[in-house]
Amino acid sequence: MDEQHPALVAARGSWRSVQARDKEAWLALMADDVLFEDPIGVGPTNPTGEGIRGKQALSDFFDQNMAPNKIRIETHESFVAGNESAHRMTLTTTFANGARMIVRGIFTYAVNDAGLLTNLRGYWTLADSTFEKSGG
Repeated sequence: MDEQHPALVAARGSWRSVQARDKEAWLALMADDVLFEDPIGVGPTNPTGEGIRGKQALSDFFDQNMAPNKIRIETHESFVAGNESAHRMTLTTTFANGARMIVRGIFTYAVNDAGLLTNLRGYWTLADSTFEKSGG
């Protein structure tokens, strides 16, 4: 696999930024018209099922969902093709009260010719997630 593939580089930058809770670095990776669907379809972070479009909407999403929580990203497998990368990952979100949500899924990242993210998509459902209470 090409370790310098633009979609892989952008995906890794996204993971670093999210785990560091660095909103400005995360948004700098995005095209202005970026579409964020995590999960695809209706879910806790996609209530309308239409995703979140644009940097301003993603900035608000970050403030509400990422900044207050600790997110750990584990990548198990990665693939690149065309202008996209796909990853089998586990995301563990630890909330302020200590409870955790563990999501296992496939996550894809597409970039434009400038290497900016145009689409971030998560293939997972709430039913596939694991929840642990504080101290669990």
